[in-house]
Amino acid sequence: MGDDPGPDAVTDWRNSGVQVIAHDRLDPNTPQTPGMHRQAAVGGAAGAKSIWAGTVTVEPGALTGPHHHGELESVIYVLEGRARMRWGDRLEFVADAGPGDFIFVPPYVPHQEINADPGAPLRCALARSGQEPIVVNLDIEPAESPERVPPG
Repeated sequence: MGDDPGPDAVTDWRNSGVQVIAHDRLDPNTPQTPGMHRQAAVGGAAGAKSIWAGTVTVEPGALTGPHHHGELESVIYVLEGRARMRWGDRLEFVADAGPGDFIFVPPYVPHQEINADPGAPLRCALARSGQEPIVVNLDIEPAESPERVPPG
């Protein structure tokens, strides 16, 4: 690998090694979608070169506006609550996920996150395959009866 400094290189691991980003130091200055609140944890400011990670919270019973993240792949890990995902050109597909479940969203897939629990927030950890904060909010008329897709 071209970035490998080699076995004899001296590296300042204290300042360029592992970082802990405290939960109260997350950055809310990232593109948002109506109905959710994203906060950045790992990105260019932390020294990451090819990933982005953060958190997302959806309030009880709320749903986000339809959107996609361009060429980026996204992985969502449900920490608390019940996530209901709708996706497709008319949000015609639906699946639910709970604590401990992962959700993979491929590039350019129109989707919407819904908090399926009217009494508790939905809290998730989120990682994306790139540094660009791509959020394309969409104007979609959702299908009335989405097709339920079982977990894989």
